Amino acid sequence: MAEPEELLQELRSKATELLLREDYKESITAYSQFITLCQDQIKKTHENPDTDHVPKLQKSLCLALSNRAEARSRLREIGEALKDCDEALRIETAHFKTLLCKGKILMNLNKYSMALDCFKTAQLDPQASDGSSKSLNGHLEKCKKMEFLSRTGAFDLSDWVVNGFRGKPPELAEYIGPVQIRKSDIGGRGLFATKNIDAGTLLFVTKAIAIERSILGGEGLGDNAQLVMWKKFIDEVTNSASKCPRTNNLLTTLSSGDGEFDIEIPDMSLFRPETDDSCRISVEKLDKNRILSILDVNSLVEDAVSAKVLGKNSDYYGIGLWVLASFINHSCVPNARRLHVGDHVLVHASRDVKAGEEITFAYFDVLSPLGKRRELSRSWGFDCCCKRCRFEEGLHSRQEVREIEVSLERGMDSGAVVFRLEEGMRGWMVRGKEKGYLRASFWAAFSEAYGSEKLVKRWSRRIPLADTIVDSVVEAVGSDERVLKISMGRLKKIDGCGVLEMERAQKLGRGLFGKAMKKQAMKILLDLCCS
Repeated sequence: MAEPEELLQELRSKATELLLREDYKESITAYSQFITLCQDQIKKTHENPDTDHVPKLQKSLCLALSNRAEARSRLREIGEALKDCDEALRIETAHFKTLLCKGKILMNLNKYSMALDCFKTAQLDPQASDGSSKSLNGHLEKCKKMEFLSRTGAFDLSDWVVNGFRGKPPELAEYIGPVQIRKSDIGGRGLFATKNIDAGTLLFVTKAIAIERSILGGEGLGDNAQLVMWKKFIDEVTNSASKCPRTNNLLTTLSSGDGEFDIEIPDMSLFRPETDDSCRISVEKLDKNRILSILDVNSLVEDAVSAKVLGKNSDYYGIGLWVLASFINHSCVPNARRLHVGDHVLVHASRDVKAGEEITFAYFDVLSPLGKRRELSRSWGFDCCCKRCRFEEGLHSRQEVREIEVSLERGMDSGAVVFRLEEGMRGWMVRGKEKGYLRASFWAAFSEAYGSEKLVKRWSRRIPLADTIVDSVVEAVGSDERVLKISMGRLKKIDGCGVLEMERAQKLGRGLFGKAMKKQAMKILLDLCCS
């Protein structure tokens, strides 16, 4: 039988070789055997002290724990990897390799300040090689940038837009702005503004727990392909929850569709990147059936700005889980939009929002009549009772409204439809935002009327100006590409478009794309959107 020293050397060589070959699972097994044997030897040595031997064993143990942490992090066994890092740092507080490994893990968990502390401490190790120091400096600079973005929300996507969305998407940090989770009158829980917010203001940025993507064929994704995609997505989330305590914690905050009104309101600190959740490990371990229910209720279809605006990858499709975005309820008068960039989603206000107002998305097309919206909401499993739907319910009994709907369905001159609606609203004493609600419901007629030079000439003296309609609809339901297109189409026909006109267009663009772009980039987006 081999001596302990020989066995240690054999295990260390084997584990190192497996790590270099990127056989992480087998490498973990070998390092685990080495660590157990090494710890046994240290105990025996303490019984029979050997001042030279103990430090060597401890140094070997520290390095083995660090290497096992690296292998575990590659397999996304985040909780166990961090335990190994902490155990190694108890042996050697400034161990370069361990600090680098822990810093990278913390940065991937969006804990930028904690990661920064690791990288700064690693700089104190005098034994770091030139190559290691260069790698460290790269991580340090990236971490500083991420920490700044996470703290300030000062994101800028301008270069990416100006370059035509080529190359990798910009690196983004997680950020939470002026929002909090509260009980919602819409149903269950919702996200609310904590202060007055201007259109385009960034509300939060969050990274997906998991995403599954596909490039569809010309005829779309078949049922079998969708099932395969969905299964992979479920497996990825389940795997992540089992290996990362933070992911498990976040998932337990989400509804599975049952007992929505009795569900607990999670503390916002749980979602903030810098929160130390080491003492918040959930006792609830999620099984696959519970995760399936959570994903069925909370997953979102990815909507990539590069695909939507440029028409690139028009068959592109992705599904993912962004936890904080899952708390946003639907309304037919939404006030927020989202942009998907890489694995992150940026959520911003699409119109001005008052303090205490609930943040809402449009789950489906809200530039549709009441009847169509009813169908769509029921396909989502709920009946929308927002103030717009309630208002239109009360008005829907009017014979004139039904006649206007029938006229539109039968292909009546859209200018005439707009004229009848506008005249009707005067008689029905419709005021303020309520006008915007009805104009949004009959947007198909407005779009056709203002998009046709012939119809504009015919009806221009009898229907409101396009700018009036655009402002009214945006105030009611937020910015939308189709509404913006009408406004931009009019601007392009104006010779020598002035500063005020362009500023107005930029404001509409900020409601649509957010403020994370400079004027040049926004102008490109506006032109692309309306081309």
